[in-house]
Amino acid sequence: MDGRGRLLRSLRFPGLGFAPAALAYAGNFAVAGTASARPKIMPPARQKRPGLRHKILNRLAGPGTGACFSLSLLAAVGVFGAVKGGHYAAFVAAQGQPADIAAKALGFSIKAVTISGALELKEQDLLAVAGIGTRNSLLFLDVAKIRERLQQLPLVKEAAVTKLYPDRLLIEIEERRPFALWQCDGKVLIVAADGVPVAAMRDRRFIHLPLVVGTGANAKLSQYLALLDTAGDLRDRIVAGVLVAERRWTLKTATGVEILLPEIEPEAALARLVDLQQTAHVLDRDLISIDLRQPNRLVARLTEEAAAGRAETLPRKNKAKGGHI
Repeated sequence: MDGRGRLLRSLRFPGLGFAPAALAYAGNFAVAGTASARPKIMPPARQKRPGLRHKILNRLAGPGTGACFSLSLLAAVGVFGAVKGGHYAAFVAAQGQPADIAAKALGFSIKAVTISGALELKEQDLLAVAGIGTRNSLLFLDVAKIRERLQQLPLVKEAAVTKLYPDRLLIEIEERRPFALWQCDGKVLIVAADGVPVAAMRDRRFIHLPLVVGTGANAKLSQYLALLDTAGDLRDRIVAGVLVAERRWTLKTATGVEILLPEIEPEAALARLVDLQQTAHVLDRDLISIDLRQPNRLVARLTEEAAAGRAETLPRKNKAKGGHI
């Protein structure tokens, strides 16, 4: 200890008051006889870890990065050119969206479509309106949009679309039934019970349906049908109902006689005509019209021939009455 201490004291630097750091390790040397002293191995200094920016730069500087970047750039340019040139749109129109193509490859194609409830509508027409074809996949099919498209058809009152995975589609249709004919602005349309126009009248198999004429007559079918029920035995004579000024009805018979009904309580006025027909057979005469718009009064208009004949008979009757008197 003394020898080692004397060594340290002899190596002190004047004015500093301590030994250099290199000599401070002298106390760690082991001296045993004539054996040489071995230094203690110290751990290496801790190095600073690389940051995110350094990692990214190293990755970008790695092998193959330039080739990948070039290929990505060429692919982006190709996609942009295809979109601008219309090639992508043509591909989608023929094959479908990329998502649909992937879904079909996974087994979600539409292999069967079941349509129920369609009577007047044809299946191919429904599929065309719904936009369902080989391009679509069941997985990405928007059933809400298909239902909305189907319900835009005049004949479709209600529609339901259900996916049956993995590859079936069910379409349920409730059709509007042809209920009456509506003539307006020179056109004859087939309408449903709720008055919604269904189609143009092109088939004579619907000729037997009730006929209403005039603006808004399709929305008042229930009123016209109530009048037909009141007509009783006269119903077979009535061929059409004309809505005048969207307020009152004029009935037309097969012989051309017009029956003018009041706006208020038209059923009661028509019931009076039914009684007159049973007692006086007024509709069997040569009439142009019968006006029932005034309460408790009937005004009949004769045809020109009937009016002329009546004019000839009136003087004779007057003369006969005068001579008798």
